Amino acid sequence: MEYTKINGHDFYNMVVNASNKLLEQSDFVNALNVFPVPDGDTGTNMSMTFKAAVKEIEDMDSDSIGEISKKLAKGALMGARGNSGVILSQILRGFSKGLEGKKEVDIKEFAVAFSEGSKSAYKAVMRPTEGTILSVIRAAAEAAVSSDAKDMVGFMEEITVKSKEMLDRTPELLPALKKAKVVDSGGMGLYIILRGMFEALKNDIKAELSDIKISGANGTLAKSTEEIDIKFGYCTEFIILGDAKRAQDFQNEIESLGDSMIVVGYDDVIKVHIHTNDPGLVLSKAVAIGELSKIKIDNMREEHRELLINTKELTETSSEDEVGDGEKKKYGFITVAMGDGISNIFKDLGIDYVIEGGQTMNPSTQDILDAVEKINAEHIFIMPNNKNIIMAANQAAEISSKNILVVPTTTIPQGIACATMFNHDSEVEENFTNLKDAIEVVKTGSVTYAVRDTEIDGIDIKQGNMLGLVEGKIKEVGEDKKVVAGKVLEDMIDDESELITVYYGEDVSDEDANEFEVELQEKYDDLDIQFYKGNQPLYYFLISVE
Repeated sequence: MEYTKINGHDFYNMVVNASNKLLEQSDFVNALNVFPVPDGDTGTNMSMTFKAAVKEIEDMDSDSIGEISKKLAKGALMGARGNSGVILSQILRGFSKGLEGKKEVDIKEFAVAFSEGSKSAYKAVMRPTEGTILSVIRAAAEAAVSSDAKDMVGFMEEITVKSKEMLDRTPELLPALKKAKVVDSGGMGLYIILRGMFEALKNDIKAELSDIKISGANGTLAKSTEEIDIKFGYCTEFIILGDAKRAQDFQNEIESLGDSMIVVGYDDVIKVHIHTNDPGLVLSKAVAIGELSKIKIDNMREEHRELLINTKELTETSSEDEVGDGEKKKYGFITVAMGDGISNIFKDLGIDYVIEGGQTMNPSTQDILDAVEKINAEHIFIMPNNKNIIMAANQAAEISSKNILVVPTTTIPQGIACATMFNHDSEVEENFTNLKDAIEVVKTGSVTYAVRDTEIDGIDIKQGNMLGLVEGKIKEVGEDKKVVAGKVLEDMIDDESELITVYYGEDVSDEDANEFEVELQEKYDDLDIQFYKGNQPLYYFLISVE
């Protein structure tokens, strides 16, 4: 079939087919991780981001490409996971800008969307690096603008070919890729998307979304199991499909009906969360603004009674649980961690909400926003503890109506140091500055294992080797995890070091940890040494030196 133009239905089939293809090949994209550590997650992040985007348009029956692309971009924005997912969401946001208000587009108009997608992606990154997904979207945009194709199939084929050529060039643009003998994983993910779009058009595919659950990040609340007086008993959440400019007026209208209220407007969507004793009255006021969607009403008193009956710690919570019952406090805290031991440490240090995630499972923008909504505080500090989560946290901060400050922690020890050093008597900006300074004085090391053979910086690595990393760079390779951890510490300790802290993972026995602690106490008898059972996956040891 020849296409001189494409409409919303065509675009729907293109992106749904692309989502299915990316899902099928997400493990392959993960395997392109430059470092041979077991936490390659680019494919997972991009697939889950794109799946969240496509889920937003799954029930739409529109032939308007502008309407479809707008909803697609919104879904990607909220579902964005990891740096690659955030960049992908910005590409789709640019597409939406280029297609705004259009029912169908010809080649020149579709080329504008590619160009806007590229511009949006580059703007999203503070220091753009070539040899990445950015290079691939730029190549796609350049091919689109310069195309002299006669129909859309030929147009998309040219874009796919040029994208593949740029993808193959990424090792020449980024030395780390060349050393690892891989192409850029984010670029590969984008190429799979573009190829999936092309194949849908070429083969006239009527795509159906693959039925696989998009799992969100779980979290744990620092909350007591004691009996409490719940003033407003129904946690009520819903979305109003209406003018976002009316969000503030609606918030004012329902303010007297409950507490723990969050009303966030974005484009033509208003997201509402409130604890109330009369959900029906809230909904009746909401329906005057627009159509209601994704309504959830939960009886919090009933949930709390069940919690008391079970008499166990609250280790997993659904999105309806709330930290912020009662009077609003000045400061609230969110962090990201894996391992119940590390989560408990954060809660003991006063963190309100721990999002379960980190390596291999980066929480989405929506996951972070959901955590924000659970906290009743004037200022909320977020410590991502992973460089691949910072962009999603910043995106959540931009969307939320609350005052959110993202402290750019990239490791668990940095997050713990910030939680320890926070001064509740200081003002917001002073605390924010002090926490960023605190990050600089914490050295972080870790021990994991190699998932494939490779060579990094002249170091020969075999699959199954123990890898010792310092500040994310591989410094030591060996066969014994404790020996490698000991060498990592030697690389980290200097004359100014005072404190060693070790968090041991789920694959380290208490006996091995105790033996290692004794060894370190004998070797570094002039330093304070602390050991904690972190129970984190993948990493045998997380180590900090201060």
